[in-house]
Amino acid sequence: MNLIYSNDKRGQYPDSWYAATATPLDPFPDLKGEVTADVCVVGGGYTGLSTALHLAEKGYSVVLLEAQRIGFGASGRNGGQVGAGHNMEQEALEKKLGKEDARKLWDIAEASIDITRKLVAKHVPEAEYRPGHVEAYYTAKEAEYAARKRDYLVRHYDHDGTELLSSADMEALIGNPAYAGGVLDNTAGHLHPLRYAIGLARAAVAAGAQIYEGAYVHNIREGAKTTVQTERGRVIADHVVLACNGYSNNLARKTAARVMPINNYMVATEPLGDRAKQVLSRDVCVYDNKFVLNYYRLSEDGRLLFGGGESYGVKFPANIEAKVRKPLETLYPQLKGVKIDYAWGGTLGITTSRMPYFARVGENILTAAGYSGHGVALATLAGEIIAQTIAGQSERFDVLSRVPVMPFPGGRMFSTPILSLAMTWFSLRDQLGI
Repeated sequence: MNLIYSNDKRGQYPDSWYAATATPLDPFPDLKGEVTADVCVVGGGYTGLSTALHLAEKGYSVVLLEAQRIGFGASGRNGGQVGAGHNMEQEALEKKLGKEDARKLWDIAEASIDITRKLVAKHVPEAEYRPGHVEAYYTAKEAEYAARKRDYLVRHYDHDGTELLSSADMEALIGNPAYAGGVLDNTAGHLHPLRYAIGLARAAVAAGAQIYEGAYVHNIREGAKTTVQTERGRVIADHVVLACNGYSNNLARKTAARVMPINNYMVATEPLGDRAKQVLSRDVCVYDNKFVLNYYRLSEDGRLLFGGGESYGVKFPANIEAKVRKPLETLYPQLKGVKIDYAWGGTLGITTSRMPYFARVGENILTAAGYSGHGVALATLAGEIIAQTIAGQSERFDVLSRVPVMPFPGGRMFSTPILSLAMTWFSLRDQLGI
């Protein structure tokens, strides 16, 4: 079953709060016949759009192919959180890759936040980037560990701009005593993800990129020039960039073996009015340290945007609202029975290490995927890094490609049931507090 069409209608954004509050571009045409380009980008999320923008600004002719609409996948459905660092902690990266590469990876993560802020300010002010990103911890032991980790980053990576939050601080923030502590990072933040994707597309077109929608790529043939085949046309290009993330399918088997699609779910409550300040007293986004985490923030019109729950097959559950309502009401008992106005799902890509997968998967084919929940900023920077690599400056791409990302056991066909069992076990540990 094709993930691109399994849960959504062709050519339509899902019924989310993001889609309801973004102004879409007029549909781009489908690709018909043959076109040539210096670079063909496959995928219209942050990675693809940023790649197209940065290449076009360098003077390359760029064709971007998107099977649905721009920002249709995880780029237009996520929690909008722009976090610091990577999913693997710095001390672990030091042990695995050495301090030099660990430092380079930290600098890459910091640069990803910086470029996201700058692109919003320059091209998409309506995406409303706002600083303030909180990691929340449930137990005193976890909060103590978070304090040690914060101290390590301050001492060894000059990561200032963070503050420790006590249990009382967290209760004042969310209106109940669920957490033992937290860390507020003022260098990170949050934004409107679909407006951001649409704005990147607008900027890429203004820079000279050509975008086609409804252009599903089913085959790539390497040669002196690479041919990218869609249902009704093809692109002949010197370079190809695969920016499909969780929708990679089998265009590149190395990517499909290492980037596993999983489904995540979000809701938007009704506007909370005066209750909003009792749900989040500050304009920050929050995520917790559960394995199947909860993440949330307030919208500009006072709704709680709350993400929680995952699934590992192809299809979304029949009742997404019920799936997300359970963790929402567990964390926020004061919102029991609150009206949910929007509920939606999305497919993202994860890796075994939870580090992104950057690779050369063909002689002139590059890919970046598997951001594992850190995709807003890292995928944006990936576009600049890929553009620099095509232009002959591959230092940062090479650093990221040295991060080992092992294939999922059994490949994609057999990994889903294995992954489902593993995730169910970790979810049970969360519920039992183990």
